[in-house]
Amino acid sequence: MIISSLPLSLPSQLKASDLNANAQPLSATKSKQSEESSTTSASQERNQELSDQRELQKLKNRDTEVRAHELAHVAVGSRYITSGAQFQYQKGSDGRLYAVAGEVSIDTSPVPDDPRATLMKAQVIARAAMAPAVPSAQDRAVAAQASAMIQQARAELALVVSAGQLDGSEQGLDVFA
Repeated sequence: MIISSLPLSLPSQLKASDLNANAQPLSATKSKQSEESSTTSASQERNQELSDQRELQKLKNRDTEVRAHELAHVAVGSRYITSGAQFQYQKGSDGRLYAVAGEVSIDTSPVPDDPRATLMKAQVIARAAMAPAVPSAQDRAVAAQASAMIQQARAELALVVSAGQLDGSEQGLDVFA
């Protein structure tokens, strides 16, 4: 069994000072490690900063998109809007709040005893629901509900026209427009 392959005595050419000539002080090694650690830390900080900037930009873009979406509903649905845009927010790394979701309430009830007014209202509701560039699933559902309301109002209006119950001002109304 070999415990050590070093000779018990140093060769005569080696001096104790030669042994330390290639040795680096421990503090120099620590210094290099500290520099590498500092470089790694700075790199990690830059990566984190870039990540924060990307996340902040995503929040800003989403905020713009959400606000434009809800504004499109309000602009088209105007008089049938029952509440302005309401937003859900997320706090960004800069401490500001950014809209990440929103909703607008709209009155989808038919106009009692007036199929013509109901038809016009339902058409506005359908346009308001589909007004944003990218309608959501909820927007499509409201548009479908408005389409059903349009069909119902047209059917009621056709019955009224066929029964001759319209006054003279409504004789030129196109039920299927």
